[in-house]
Amino acid sequence: MRPIEKIIIHCTATPEGRTTTVADVTAWHRKRGFNTIGYHYLIGLRGEVWRGRDDSVIGAHCEGLNSRSIGVCYVGGLDASGKLPKDTRTPAQKASLEKLIKELKAKYPNATIHGHNEFSAKACPSFRVSY
Repeated sequence: MRPIEKIIIHCTATPEGRTTTVADVTAWHRKRGFNTIGYHYLIGLRGEVWRGRDDSVIGAHCEGLNSRSIGVCYVGGLDASGKLPKDTRTPAQKASLEKLIKELKAKYPNATIHGHNEFSAKACPSFRVSY
């Protein structure tokens, strides 16, 4: 098992309320040259938790940290216009994210939790991560 030091939270940077699936994100990432979705988990608008890459596979979500991190992404992150960062997480997404983080912390107890914006000049995940 590869050492996991960080759990990094992302958003899809899609407008508030727009349905986005693993297939959508996979297609976007393939267009960028990835072989599949870069995240390990994606959380849908209704709180669905979908698997992306297996935890044992190195992600493609945070340059320089992929080999020792898990990438978790929620659908949303922009206001309805699609122009401004906004915490668009639904109550179901918030509950699923919290549950998933607890599960990942149990599996990787030494991992710290971060927003993508801590490592990149982006607003992603459009909220202040504090777990």
